[in-house]
Formats: sequence, C-alpha cells, structure tokens
Amino acid sequence: MLSRPALHALLNSGSAVMLVLGWLAIKGRGPWAATGPSKGAHKRCMVGALALSAVFLGSYLHYHYTTGHREFWTDGWLYGLYLAVLVPHVILAAAMVPAIAVVVTAALRGRFDRHRRVARWTLPVWLYVSVTGVIVYWMLYAMAPPGV
Repeated sequence: MLSRPALHALLNSGSAVMLVLGWLAIKGRGPWAATGPSKGAHKRCMVGALALSAVFLGSYLHYHYTTGHREFWTDGWLYGLYLAVLVPHVILAAAMVPAIAVVVTAALRGRFDRHRRVARWTLPVWLYVSVTGVIVYWMLYAMAPPGV
C-alpha cells in the first residue's frame, strides 16, 4: 500500500508529466510533432495537471492537518540542502494557487493573449514546484535511514 507522502510524490510527478506534455502539445512537439500544435491535447493535459495538483493539495492539507509534520532526520549540510529546496518550494507553491487561477480563468474566458502572457512564467514555476515536491519527499522519506 502506498503511504500518503508517497501518493503526494506520485501526484506531483503526474502533474509535472502532464505540464510537460501540455507544453509539448501547444508547441506542436513530441507526439504531436507531425500534426503541429494541438489545442485539444494541450487542454486535456493541462486539465489533467490541474486535477492532479488539486487532488494533491487537498490530500496534502488534510494529511498535515491530521498528522502534523515530519522533522528532517539529520542535520549538517544535508539539512541545509533540504532547506534550500524546501523553502523556495513552499513559497512558490503558495504563489502558484492564485497564478494558476488567473491562467485557467483567462483560458476559460477565451482571453488567450492574457493566458499566454501569464502562462509563460506560471508554467516553469508550476513545473519547478511539482518537481521539487518530489525532491522534498525523496529527501524527507526515501533518503531517511530505516526506522526513522
């Protein structure tokens, strides 16, 4: 059975994959290279990324509300590295919630000029947050010695 933190890492991984596929679709690259940009594939991938991120956020908040947080298992340079990944991850994750809302709202309203303008910086930050979420999980749980 998958632990809740492992599920969170899986959801973040899935979101990252969907973000990259959505970007490839709108650029007409990857599986869509032969047909050019695919708005339909882009939309499906981005809705998938949004859904995975929303499920992650709900599950993550519920998990930490009911169980608290886990302390990092060591100190020294590794703890410093952990904090160097964790702190920008948390700050940018909080900033992504309203930014993603702006991007999605613009797309739903057909304001694709605004959608593109905001998505140009939202996409890489959202991708960074998804990937660093997996790295935080890995450092906090997978790297920990057995029994910690």
